[in-house]
Amino acid sequence: MKSLPYFCRGEVVRGFGRGSKELGIPTANFPDSVVEHLPSDVNTGIYYGWACVGHGDVHKMVMSIGWNPYYKNSKKSMETHVIHTFKEDFYGEVLSVVMVGYIRPERSFDSLDALISAINSDIEEAKLKLDQPEFLKLKTDNFFSSSSHSPSAATTAENSIINGH
Repeated sequence: MKSLPYFCRGEVVRGFGRGSKELGIPTANFPDSVVEHLPSDVNTGIYYGWACVGHGDVHKMVMSIGWNPYYKNSKKSMETHVIHTFKEDFYGEVLSVVMVGYIRPERSFDSLDALISAINSDIEEAKLKLDQPEFLKLKTDNFFSSSSHSPSAATTAENSIINGH
C-alpha cells in the first residue's frame, strides 16, 4: 500500500463497547471524520504501528479497519488497541497514530474465542515487527511531538487529517 506509513490523529470517541467488555482487549475509536479520510489504497484489515494518547508516551499498537465481520457492523470503523495498560479510559483525548504495516485482511470467525485468539496473534506479530529498525525509527517521529494533541486541536485535525508532518 503506497499510503503507508500513514499518519493520522483524532479525538477518541465511544465505540460499540465490545473491546474491553466482551473481548478483554480495549480499543480506542476514531470519529467518522477520520475514517472517511483514509486513502483509497488503505484496505480493510489489521494494521500495526505506533500510537500516542495526548502528550503521553508512544506505544506499539494494532488497528482494525473495516466492518468487523464477526459483529456484522454496518459502519466502517478504525479501532486501535494500544499495547499498553492504561489506568483509566481516555475518551476525549487526542489519539495520534502512524500505521506502518499490514498484518491480514479482516474476516469473520466461528466463535468469540477464535476472534480473541486471532487478535492476540495479531498483537504478538505487531510486537515483533515493530522491533525492526525501519519501523522502530517511526516511534520517535516528529509527528508525535507536534502541538496538535489537545481536544480543541483534534477538532481542527479531524477536518484536515494528514499523512505526513
